[in-house]
Amino acid sequence: MEMSSKLLEKAVAEISQLPGIGRRTALRLALHLLKQPEEQALHLANAIKKLREDIRYCTKCHNISDNEVCEICANPRRDSSLICVVEDVRDVMAIENTGLFRGLYHVLGGKISPIDGIGPSQLTIAPLVDKVRAGGVKELIFALSSTMEGDTTNFYIYKQIKDSGIVTSAIARGIAIGDELEFADEVTLGRSIVQRVPFENSLRNI
Repeated sequence: MEMSSKLLEKAVAEISQLPGIGRRTALRLALHLLKQPEEQALHLANAIKKLREDIRYCTKCHNISDNEVCEICANPRRDSSLICVVEDVRDVMAIENTGLFRGLYHVLGGKISPIDGIGPSQLTIAPLVDKVRAGGVKELIFALSSTMEGDTTNFYIYKQIKDSGIVTSAIARGIAIGDELEFADEVTLGRSIVQRVPFENSLRNI
């Protein structure tokens, strides 16, 4: 795609690196920004800059936060004895949108995937195990996507904490096999949390 401006070409190249954005869409977005008041484009640029420079991760659950401890962990009305284990921050947002979960979260930052070179040490599994062994946690809900990698990660964590005496459960399979949590509708996801089953029952499917 030939362009008359190297600046435009550079902007298109950068925008097209975003997920789901091809070069044609990137070009439309770049041209749209050029048509907007300069102030609006600068607001966008500043928001992205601030996002990269100032975003933090909660020291308790590893969710994205503006502060050392996120608003969910800092909320005294949340049940700190109930921990929902998720893959990433998008899953926290998806479950929160159901309005049916009042516990806390633990964000792993991914799933165990040897083919991608991701092992337990690349995830926040060790802090989760430490949290359980420290006491105060009564139930751990596994809410990873129902894929082979998700099931492998669930089982690995389960083996680490099975002797701790806490209840372990998994979201009900209202979520189709292979589906990601963030794409599930709120009603289905909410029911999957509420109708969770003992994790041992799900082992038959692994």
